[in-house]
Amino acid sequence: MKALVPRAFYLDPPEVVARELLGKLLVRRYEGKRLVGRIVEAEAYCGIDDPAAHAYAGKTERNAVIFGPPGFAYVYFIYGMHYCLNISCEPKGHAGCVLLRALEPVEGLDVMARNRGLAPGSDLRLLTSGPGRLCQALAITRLTHNGIDVTSVRSGLHVEDDSRAAGSVEVSRRVGIRKAADRPLRFALAGNRFVSR
Repeated sequence: MKALVPRAFYLDPPEVVARELLGKLLVRRYEGKRLVGRIVEAEAYCGIDDPAAHAYAGKTERNAVIFGPPGFAYVYFIYGMHYCLNISCEPKGHAGCVLLRALEPVEGLDVMARNRGLAPGSDLRLLTSGPGRLCQALAITRLTHNGIDVTSVRSGLHVEDDSRAAGSVEVSRRVGIRKAADRPLRFALAGNRFVSR
């Protein structure tokens, strides 16, 4: 049985939430369908004490979501071409978030492929392996999703728990950053082929 992941889940520090999100389902309602992926890779960003975090320079209009209550989507645009989806965590006023880096596609694969501009039957790894790909596959944008409540089914984007055991977790350095790059804050399901490379 699937259950909505509640707000209290996101009250913990980012490194705890990132690990605990593995195996959960990210669900997007889109054009009357459910687009669903199992979270297989996530990175923790630890607020004002983390030089790699958007919160490091303090609260701004752009990053205000990650200083707010836990359980809200923080979406940003990077390299002039990709959206990235994060979920805020920690109590209100304490900045922190988790970047979702990869999903294992579960439902709505045909729509995900179309959103990615891929032919039907393409390698499933190309759908949601990587933060930019997963946002494109699920049609997640800053304009539409930044600041929405991922603990509410009414928001169109939420996280569910189907009680499936996540399995063993690999911990490593975060990807694609220069500052605080040595911190072991990237969490991935060991051996899952959808983890980004």
